[in-house]
Amino acid sequence: MHMAGRVQPKPSESLARARKLRRESTPPERLLWSVLRGRRLGGLKFRRQESVGPYFTDFCCREKKLIVEVDGMSHDNRTTHDARRDAFLQSEGYRVIRIMNWDVSKDL
Repeated sequence: MHMAGRVQPKPSESLARARKLRRESTPPERLLWSVLRGRRLGGLKFRRQESVGPYFTDFCCREKKLIVEVDGMSHDNRTTHDARRDAFLQSEGYRVIRIMNWDVSKDL
């Protein structure tokens, strides 16, 4: 299946990729997950590396249509990709919040 010019991965491929991304999460992502997991933030259920369309999100609360992305230095040169990705997610009704690595580390 094609979405926005991209091939949608098969469910088994998506699951394997999500697991790999969870294993390779950054220290700030792990720190934020420790706050979000188990409905610890306002009773909201967040999932890590949840797929929405062709994209994987760092943290997603489907109930509130909320996505939280933790961006590092590598995101400085990904502004076009991130803008296209955010536009797709917003077109699906999601609100996208981007937090820089150092803000997670500093504020949690």
